[in-house]
Amino acid sequence: MIDVLHISAECYPAAKAGGLGDVVGALPKYQTKTGLLSAAIIPKYHTRWVMAQDWVTVYSGVFRMHDYYVPFSIEQEATNQLGFPLFVANIPGRFDRPGIYANPDGGWYQDEVERFLSFQLAVLSWLEQWKDGPKLLHCHDHHTGLIPFMVKHTVEYGHMADTPTVFTIHNGEYHGSFSWRKMNLLPYFHENSKGYLDWSRTICPLATGIKCAWKLTTVSPSYLNELRQDSNGLEGLIRSEAPKSHGVLNGIDNEVWDPRTDKYLSHHMKTDDVDTFKQENREILLRRFNINPEWPIITFIGRLVKEKGADILPDLIARYLYHGGQANFLILGTGDPQLMARFEHMRHYLHGRFDAALEYNEGLARLLYAGSDYLFMPSRVEPCGLNQMYAFRYGTVPIARAIGGLRDTVIDMGEPDGTGRGIRFMNFNLEDMYHALDRAVYTFHQKDDFRALRKKITELDFSWERSATEYINIYKQLTNFER
Repeated sequence: MIDVLHISAECYPAAKAGGLGDVVGALPKYQTKTGLLSAAIIPKYHTRWVMAQDWVTVYSGVFRMHDYYVPFSIEQEATNQLGFPLFVANIPGRFDRPGIYANPDGGWYQDEVERFLSFQLAVLSWLEQWKDGPKLLHCHDHHTGLIPFMVKHTVEYGHMADTPTVFTIHNGEYHGSFSWRKMNLLPYFHENSKGYLDWSRTICPLATGIKCAWKLTTVSPSYLNELRQDSNGLEGLIRSEAPKSHGVLNGIDNEVWDPRTDKYLSHHMKTDDVDTFKQENREILLRRFNINPEWPIITFIGRLVKEKGADILPDLIARYLYHGGQANFLILGTGDPQLMARFEHMRHYLHGRFDAALEYNEGLARLLYAGSDYLFMPSRVEPCGLNQMYAFRYGTVPIARAIGGLRDTVIDMGEPDGTGRGIRFMNFNLEDMYHALDRAVYTFHQKDDFRALRKKITELDFSWERSATEYINIYKQLTNFER
């Protein structure tokens, strides 16, 4: 019997657009390793990975959506290769597309409300047929935020009201709100429960999940505090739910992110030989990109969007290099077309000091973690951040803004107690970032200190074992997991 069912829009490697996919691809695996059988269910997208697997249909049925019935099936990945049961909801016409939220060639899908509401209804229609269902439902982000409401307050699914629910906010920027004109898409609910759906005169799945879940978590302690101060209008609600709220720092999968065995790398880390590992991979980067071999390599990896601070990079890098800064800058990612055009232009007029790969490339990302000296993370918002944890593992020093999970994980190397593990700056402006880059270049040339710092950070433990245990302790407050 499944103890915990994770319900999510993403799960690596089946479907990933960001950190949500990484979390849901790892947390069930590490919970299952402890003896708590956890599974995950996502929509059946037509991503490359999903279409390459063998799926076994475990349930077929229909659910009601307004005045029509929608057929669906639940399928399970046949080999259990991820280390936990992975299910997909196959809903024809809704998710049989190559992208998760948008076409790969650009353009957001315009039926998001119907898509993710149908996903939630399919999951609940499946669960209501179980004779011995999951002991707990763990819902992730607004795409699943209506489930804690529907199991409590709807006629069709209310018999699951005693099933505990945990709701995790991975990114509070997105609320999933939609007009009350679409209320009829929901199953029948009790009139006196209407207020649980409403926020600012809309149906707000994020707010609903916060209100109705038995426990609320965020992906880092600092992010929970930040949401209480700024969450696009939900500040008061999140503060009011403080008694049931927990900030649990995400982890990383040390089996997937292992510099000793990484399948994407041709040179692996040997025991206690971080320097050789870094140098061998650095040499590959120097052959791949047009940069100066004598200068430190500072890399940005991620989505080229304002949330990640990518929009400040063109002015920052140009200013730093024009004023004589001696550093190489590499960019890997896709996003804002105008920003990508600027980076393409910079490749020419900053030749030999700046280069960019404007693509999604997992193999190149691994090489950049392995061969770079620094990872730059100037985020405006960073609920947890995983890139800095990957960087630590591969001996690359983060330069990060003190925001969200970056505040919790990147301790400045100037701290007198010796706990420092990176370079941290406070404000989102050119001056603070310029100073952080200067510190990085200076530290790079203090060879003995820099080598010691690199070795130190590779020994840090941000594995999922710790985070999985924290979640299990939260679950145990809600239900009995004794066998």
